[in-house]
Amino acid sequence: MPDRPPIAGLSRRTLLGGLLAAPLAAPPAFAPAGFAVAAEPHFPAPLRRLAALDYGLAETLIALGQPPVALVGAQDWHRWVAEPPLPPGVVNLGSSREPNLELLQQLRPEAILSTPYLAGIAHRLEQIAPVLTFPIYVPGGRPLALAIEALERLAILTGREDAGAAVLKQAEATFAAVRARLRPQRDRPLYLVSIMDSRHVRVYGAGSLFQDVLERIGLANAYQGPTNFWGFTTLGIEALAPDPRARLVTFDPVPAGAMQALARNPLWTSQPFVKSGQVLGLPAVLMFGAVPSALRFARLLDAALAPESGAPEGSSHG
Repeated sequence: MPDRPPIAGLSRRTLLGGLLAAPLAAPPAFAPAGFAVAAEPHFPAPLRRLAALDYGLAETLIALGQPPVALVGAQDWHRWVAEPPLPPGVVNLGSSREPNLELLQQLRPEAILSTPYLAGIAHRLEQIAPVLTFPIYVPGGRPLALAIEALERLAILTGREDAGAAVLKQAEATFAAVRARLRPQRDRPLYLVSIMDSRHVRVYGAGSLFQDVLERIGLANAYQGPTNFWGFTTLGIEALAPDPRARLVTFDPVPAGAMQALARNPLWTSQPFVKSGQVLGLPAVLMFGAVPSALRFARLLDAALAPESGAPEGSSHG
């Protein structure tokens, strides 16, 4: 499971002024002029050859129709991201912690897209190409707003403003439609978890992309406790408050044998959401994702919860 430890001393970026922040806001116009890019290196033409050292930035490029030429962890994309599919021909740079810099240099990218998580190797990356850093998960930040900021910035840099406008329009329409369909569900809070093993879950709350999406579609998070700045914490299953109204949503991948072991654990079987059969399994959604992952989560949750939407892509865990 992707795991990003906190990095001390990160500065927050300016959030977009209200863009997709208000749950009932009207669809915003895509206005590149409203986003300052004065600090960017000067590029004589729209960027075409970009290397991405982050899944969220890579999925944003794909959504804009300008996929990266290279990506870290490409071999695991199907496991953690799934949608959009990774286009053929994207070169695998290996681990995000130790990307293959020799290979990266051979590819001659015009720029390298990174995050503050990789600040420790920025000086080495800069010897290959300009490094453009996109903070999305930062202390006190709102990932969805920052992901939208990253999308706007990348749309400008790649000359794909029209594609960026289309993605944002789709986001507004999707969130509004899901919010309307799930209105009857808003009094049923959700635990959003990744199963770690037969005794522990990673639960997502404040500061997570999932929390921001819940707010956009009008649903409540059953977990109101502290989180790290990635928006999650790891708990023993006994620490989940036994709320009789709550449902539990799990994300693939689930460790082999974990659900079978949980079924034998009285701490698990005594939970109200287990007794009432309210444990829903969703396919993988990137927990450290950007706008495409936010949309995927909204659509999958809609399919799982709205009666008229049918069954989700994955199966429910009982």
